[in-house]
Amino acid sequence: MKQIILTALMASGLMAGSFTLQSNDLEGQLSNNQVFNSSGCSGKNISPELHWRDAPKGTKSFAITVYDPDAPTGSGWWHWLVVNIPKETKGVSSDASAQGKLPKGAVETMTDFSATGFGGACPPKGDRDHTYIFTVYALDVEELDVKEKSDSALVGYMINQHVLEKATMVSYYGRDK
Repeated sequence: MKQIILTALMASGLMAGSFTLQSNDLEGQLSNNQVFNSSGCSGKNISPELHWRDAPKGTKSFAITVYDPDAPTGSGWWHWLVVNIPKETKGVSSDASAQGKLPKGAVETMTDFSATGFGGACPPKGDRDHTYIFTVYALDVEELDVKEKSDSALVGYMINQHVLEKATMVSYYGRDK
């Protein structure tokens, strides 16, 4: 009996993790399209196209975040937070943040730039390359109780209270010395 239970648990573990995030815009290094256009950076500040598949059973909505753990703040830097993306959604188009093309009902909340919407990469000049973590979360609620003006710590907390599964992509960016 113990062998059957162990085998079943191992098989279910092998099946987990099929939730996948992909992008036609992102590669190992961010392009000038995903670089901020302020604070000494002169990029296009375009949010990337993202698409996902195989969301877990029970998904009621999605959230997207972009986070830089290498920012010299002691707590990283939130570049984009989008919540309340309807469960039928399979992705977002390039420049969806600026063009108002996010799915109906989706809410962009405050980033560490003290603004809503996508804020591209802009590490300090001369710093090492920074890591940019693009994550889509499958959530067990239709809506998180947050507003546009909600700060990133609260939004992150709310996402993590309702996550069923997440899928991540990583890209890097550094400025010249």
